[in-house]
Amino acid sequence: MELLKIQHIEKYYGSKSTLIKAIDDIFFSVNEGEFVAIMGASGSGKTTLLNCISTIDRVSAGHIYLENTDITTLKGKELGAFRREKLGFIFQDFNILDTLTAYENIALALSIQKIPPKTIDEKVKTVAQQLGISHVLEKYPYQMSGGEKQRVACARAIVTDPKLILADEPTGALDSKSSKMLLERFQYLNEMLKATILMVTHDSFTASYASKVIFIKDGKVFHEMNRGSDSRKIFFDKIIDVVTLLGGDINDAD
Repeated sequence: MELLKIQHIEKYYGSKSTLIKAIDDIFFSVNEGEFVAIMGASGSGKTTLLNCISTIDRVSAGHIYLENTDITTLKGKELGAFRREKLGFIFQDFNILDTLTAYENIALALSIQKIPPKTIDEKVKTVAQQLGISHVLEKYPYQMSGGEKQRVACARAIVTDPKLILADEPTGALDSKSSKMLLERFQYLNEMLKATILMVTHDSFTASYASKVIFIKDGKVFHEMNRGSDSRKIFFDKIIDVVTLLGGDINDAD
């Protein structure tokens, strides 16, 4: 079932004399339960696209639908409720609060929604077990590794059962071992819990864990590729081929 529909969106920055078109007539859809990666070089528009989908930024033209709701028209309290109830965010720099334990960081989103304490406790412990971070629940961020902090951020994003998880370069600040562990957890969330994930990345290895990759170039969709029944290794090789067509190595992307 179609969950997210991007309908001919455009995004401009600057004034008439210095107008920059960051997104140029992008359209695609994401089905419920898909794990989609968005790839592109620095300045390609991929982060702007994610910002528009997350409602951090507004489109200049076009529409974005989530569950048939046009999110480009939401404002004020309606917009705040949409973000809280429908979206989960995972950032490159974790964005967890230093003064709270892992448990408290994860529970915060549920507390805001006025969920009963007993239910909060059950949900936090369940998601911590799923992500392999039960052992850090009472620790503060300074006591955790980068990989543990990112998995706490991931737990915070999914504990409210959002319709869509948005991940912006989630492995960007992690070493290779922590990256692999996080991506395997993403796969688990997607395959076992049917979570819908939209992830921006410049890294081909990271993208190879997705079920679909959308390549962005100069604000447009350059290519779209489904993994299908391919192994991750074969899919990785295909991604590398498209990256080559895009203009070479994009590992210096933002």
